[in-house]
This record gives sequence, structure tokens and C-alpha cells, in this order.
Amino acid sequence: MLNEYLALYLIITTSLLLAVAYLHLLPRLGSFGRKVANTLCHAPALDLGITYFTIAPALTGYLWLGWKGLLLGIAAQITAVMIWTPLHELAHPAARKGPRIVHTMNRVVGRWRNHTAVWITALAIPVFWIVRLAEWIVYPPLIVLIKFPRYRSADWVNVSRQKFEGLVGHDLIWCLYCDWMTGVWSLGSEMLRNVESFWCPIRFYSDKKCDNCKIDFPDINGGWAATGSGMASVTAALDKHYKPDNTENSWFGHPTRLTINGKDASPKS
Repeated sequence: MLNEYLALYLIITTSLLLAVAYLHLLPRLGSFGRKVANTLCHAPALDLGITYFTIAPALTGYLWLGWKGLLLGIAAQITAVMIWTPLHELAHPAARKGPRIVHTMNRVVGRWRNHTAVWITALAIPVFWIVRLAEWIVYPPLIVLIKFPRYRSADWVNVSRQKFEGLVGHDLIWCLYCDWMTGVWSLGSEMLRNVESFWCPIRFYSDKKCDNCKIDFPDINGGWAATGSGMASVTAALDKHYKPDNTENSWFGHPTRLTINGKDASPKS
């Protein structure tokens, strides 16, 4: 049984490191390799890569050896990161010795606090993966059923910080994590704006909550019915912004920054 556990651990660790090596090799394979690498940096291909590196190891371990296998899969992920990090830094000696985010934050809060905190943030990976899954499964039917706007995921869910000069090792992998995370969260927030304004355009009774949420939900101050104003004001707000002949039922203050159906939706000056 011990050999089976060890085999699982080594297989997952090796699979992750080989995949990373392939990603490093791609840009060196000419125009075709660079094209493939660029494709993998944007959804939907990025979704497959994220799943491979973040969810698949633990899931594979669980399917193979149950809960102990799941823990082994997570251990293999951590091992792969710990192996890749120093190797990537050694491959970029100038950047390794230059200004580093990790070194600066180590000085600010202390090395063990900084590194412990960073690893704690990794616990949120399944949460963001589930949010992304919901963007694929829950939102698309709403586009068809109630004419919510369609979004091009690649404009939101992508990674590009690997192009920033000087990011190596620890800095690079965590910046890529944040790169992916913020895109997923921002797209999810944008989708939720449509949900809230379509079905529940009523300001919260808590002024503090309204103030806290107004950045993510601008319609709080841009068309939602005032608290205590009565249902007539709610339906009036809905009638004002949603018409039977609408081709798209977006949130009230649908921004000028979106790309819809692959076309720039910004108003032309």
C-alpha cells in the first residue's frame, strides 16, 4: 500500500512538472509554439490549464485512493511548486538578484508571515474554480432565456503577467494566480450586476451596505428603487430599463468598457 501511495505522489508531481516544462518550451518552438502558448493564456483553453494544475491533482488522488489520495494530490502540487520555484529563479539569475516582491514583503511583515499568508490564499483556489464553473454553467442559459448580455470570457479570464520583466519564481507564480483570480472574479461580478438589477432592483435598508456595495453594483445609486418606496417604484424601474423588444437586458448602467459578441460596445464620439 505504501508503494501505491508513493507511486501516486510521484506520478502527479512528475505530471505537473512535465506540463510546466512544456509551457516553458512552447514559446521556443517558433510561431506555431507562440500561437499555442498565447491560446493557452486565454479562456477557454486557460480553463483547461487551470483545472489541470489546480483541481485535477486532488481529484485524481481522490478517485485513486480516496481522501488520503486527495491529500497526496495536494502534497504533490505543493512539491511541484517548491521544485519549480528555485529552478526558475536559477534560470534567471539577474532577476533573482534584482528587486523582488517577495523580498520587499518579507521585510515589511517578516519572511514566515509573508510566506504563510501567501500559501493560505491558495485555499481559495477551489472557490474561484467553482465561480468560473458557474460562469460556464449557470450564466449561459440566462443569455437565451432572458436576453442577458453575452461576454467574451477571454477578455476577462486570461493571464499576461508572465510578460512582465523581472517576475521570477515565487513572484511569477503568485502574480499569475492573482492574474487569473481577478479576471474570474470581475467577470462573475459583471454577471451578477445583470442578475441583481433584473430581479431585485431595490436598495438595501443598510446605508453602510449600499455604500460598501456600490462599486461592484453601480445601479444601487443608478436606478434601484429607494427603500420603503413601495413596489410600484420597483416595477417602474424595471419598466424603464427593460422593454419587451429589448435585444439585450443588461444592468441599468451597462458600462462602455465591455466587449459584447466580439464587437466594441463603447459609444462612438
